[in-house]
Amino acid sequence: MDPSPSALFRVFLPKVPFIARTALWHTLWLSSTSSKWDLRTEIIVNILRSLLNSPKPTPLLQQQRWSVKDPGIKGAMWISKVTLPKPEEEDIRLLLVEAVESMKGDEAVYASPAILPVEAEWTGYRANVRHDRPRLDLSEAQHYQRMMSEVTSPVTILYFHGGVHFLMDPASHRIPVSRLAHLTNGRCLSVRYRLSPQNPFPCALLDAFQTYLSLLYPPPGSFHEPIAASNIALVGDSAGGNLALALVQLILEINRSSTRKTLAFHGRSIGLPLPLPAGIASSSPWTDITRCMPSILSNAQYDYLPPPMGVETVSRFPHDEIWPTNPPRGDIYCDLSMLDHPLVSPLAAKDWTGSCPIFFLCGEEMLADEAKAVASLAAEQGVTVIWEQYEAMPHCFPLLLEHLQASQKGFKNWAAFCANVAGGNHNKEQVKLETKATWFAAKTCRETAVDIRSLAVCSREEVAERMVSAKQARMEGKEGEAKILPKI
Repeated sequence: MDPSPSALFRVFLPKVPFIARTALWHTLWLSSTSSKWDLRTEIIVNILRSLLNSPKPTPLLQQQRWSVKDPGIKGAMWISKVTLPKPEEEDIRLLLVEAVESMKGDEAVYASPAILPVEAEWTGYRANVRHDRPRLDLSEAQHYQRMMSEVTSPVTILYFHGGVHFLMDPASHRIPVSRLAHLTNGRCLSVRYRLSPQNPFPCALLDAFQTYLSLLYPPPGSFHEPIAASNIALVGDSAGGNLALALVQLILEINRSSTRKTLAFHGRSIGLPLPLPAGIASSSPWTDITRCMPSILSNAQYDYLPPPMGVETVSRFPHDEIWPTNPPRGDIYCDLSMLDHPLVSPLAAKDWTGSCPIFFLCGEEMLADEAKAVASLAAEQGVTVIWEQYEAMPHCFPLLLEHLQASQKGFKNWAAFCANVAGGNHNKEQVKLETKATWFAAKTCRETAVDIRSLAVCSREEVAERMVSAKQARMEGKEGEAKILPKI
């Protein structure tokens, strides 16, 4: 999709009758969501739904290229672009592979990834400037220094953007990331991890692991000084939430299972076990690549994500340079045999014992049940879990529907969790975290406490059975469903 004004005009002009019909139905209270959404939300969600359910999907590479276009840097944000060098040692890759192997089933197939330099953007809030103020003509090091001159807390957010593992970029998420920096008075490092299908699992996870270690143990030439793990919050939306959860599962598995006593990284020897971050703050995390949980269908009326399609009705993406892969792979992110691997789908993780605190921000969306299952299991195993669910809200609503009270409250609570867990003694408003779950009513945001033990709609045994069954269905449909992009 071409983001130019003329191209956008061509896309939306045919939808004018659809928009008018949507507005009419909402005004006459004929829509099923009229009592819970305002007109603006109704139109936005329905337009997104129609675009994502298009009978003529855009080729994958074209979508990817459009989604990573840089819109430019302006307004109330500091951006310092960096490239984190790859270590000469192979230890991080070997540790990752050991963890993948120790957690996989008998038939799991994947390729060991290469270690590459990782691009990222340091992001901070730039105070007292207009929204259209251009970026200053400075070196990247100077931009970092100017950013740090406005940082007043030790909070460091390691941000993983969403986008189905094949779309988006730090450039697409600069506005919400800079807002997180503003609300926490801290800084963010937004990661340009490798995208699928060109770079399948575990490439993105290796990039995430390398970046986390680079914060703790800066490579030569880094702008930043070593950052304590207790000041780092892993933050992500959708597929980025998947990466944040998978990264903590990786660290937990390394600490549990590795026989190594040290890790070589940029010429230094790092002792194991590795320190965990201060917390995970996820917004609408995608924890189940199989898409097997009941809310995928039961919550569809409040969401814009397309439901899974059968072999007979699936819309195939046009072939291009990156899809189908060569040799063909059944899923954009991984081999089908890996769909229920805990580092691919954190829903499959059996043990969260010892994890850092986890914050879940979720709508009444299609991915809700899988996040509920992860949250309830982690809480049962002694992890501090904060669960917030907002009635009738779609996937990633704080990023898409900024005008809503629910979005504003959810975003502030998301940032407040980061400041609380990673702010250390600097945070004068720091409160002791306790596990809790809260339901927020539509429009009013009236709060109702929920028993976190009752969140999960399926037993752990049923979750495992559902995931295996969904994986098998995909594997048996190799000439149909297994060759399409999971449209989420």
